[in-house]
Amino acid sequence: MSGFASFGARAYASVGVETGVSTSSPHALILMLYDGALASLRRAKTCLQADDAAGKTQAISRAARIIDEGLRASLDHRAGGDLAGQLDALYGYMCRRTLQAGIDNDGAVLDEIVELLDGLRDAWASIEPKAQAA
Repeated sequence: MSGFASFGARAYASVGVETGVSTSSPHALILMLYDGALASLRRAKTCLQADDAAGKTQAISRAARIIDEGLRASLDHRAGGDLAGQLDALYGYMCRRTLQAGIDNDGAVLDEIVELLDGLRDAWASIEPKAQAA
């Protein structure tokens, strides 16, 4: 397993998701992180609407950890240059906004973060076929 793949697997496992990690490509690991964060944000919104404070808090916490300890921590600043720096700032923003949305019970902010992550996930997913063809 390459250094990135090994790091990606550790980052993914550190945020509590283990299914398929040991056999996944680095690209697939990042997709799993996006999917996990998105699922947690959607669960937080559902819990918010259902007045389930404990469920909301758990989902918010998990989403923020995936964004910070998974996606943000997996950035390679040396190879990624300016793009990695921009993603780092965006992930930091998303993490802060997610936590604040939990405090403020603000579903609109959760929707904003879902929209941002959906766009990044789609962009990341679209590069897989190109990477395999190269």
